[in-house]
Amino acid sequence: MKKVSPSAMNALKEALVHIYWYKKDLISFLRQSLNNDHLINRIDDNDTKRNIVSDFVDYMTLHENRYHHNLLNLISEVAQIKDFTHLAHLEDSREKQFKARAAVDALKKYCNEKDRGDTDFEMRVAKELMQKNNAIAKSLADLKEIYFSLLIKTPQQRGYELEKIVKDLFEMFDLDPKASFKIEGEQIDGAFSFDSTDYILECKWQSNKVSPALLDVFKGKLSRKLENTLGLFISINGYSADAVALHSNSRSAIILMDGSDLMAVLEGRIALPDLISRKKRHAAQTGEIYLPVNKLMVG
Repeated sequence: MKKVSPSAMNALKEALVHIYWYKKDLISFLRQSLNNDHLINRIDDNDTKRNIVSDFVDYMTLHENRYHHNLLNLISEVAQIKDFTHLAHLEDSREKQFKARAAVDALKKYCNEKDRGDTDFEMRVAKELMQKNNAIAKSLADLKEIYFSLLIKTPQQRGYELEKIVKDLFEMFDLDPKASFKIEGEQIDGAFSFDSTDYILECKWQSNKVSPALLDVFKGKLSRKLENTLGLFISINGYSADAVALHSNSRSAIILMDGSDLMAVLEGRIALPDLISRKKRHAAQTGEIYLPVNKLMVG
């Protein structure tokens, strides 16, 4: 993977600042260009447009291993803009259109001269994106095969293997997972970092649905960590209705996943970061800590 240079990032920032005058139009463009809820949800629309752009591009640059193809797609989308008549109704519209066109031309020139080399820039974007997607698809298929093989194993074997599958899955999406560890007698199945937040993780594959008592224990583990730490509980066979009800609508720090959620990720129907982000947002907005993927995908 050839990293995008700081010069290209600065050119991208200038173009994004000038191509749209209103923040809502810029955010709409970013949403349509990237189709990545996790990135869009990081935007603080109360901030200034230049700060929004700077923070947005800097975040993708800082995590370029995860967002490299998003950066290339965004550069390509901006560089292809030719029509600036949407700025015509504004005061000093000629100057605004001139600055927007000049910024896009500067980005386009950089693409042609610096990133293009002997190959077409858009072709390189498509090729790298295809390679990345193919690699992820292959890894997901391998993990899904391992997951299905656990159906014939004992509960103890399944639980141990499930932890390894989940750890590999989190590594695939650059969520910085940590393996199982013990703290003062507590067994915690793992931990990971996502969107500047630390999570502890617990996985269960038992014949019964998870009871209120098990979520109470997990809540206790969370209460002994730093205040901003969240918990992700994965139960392959789901949760009892009273367990979900007791821990919802009470400022819970727990988010729940089940086997259908895990399968949706393994089948490539939704990326793990997007799944967690949307579940977290739903919990923050409604107090409901359990949003099955079949409802999430149509919501």
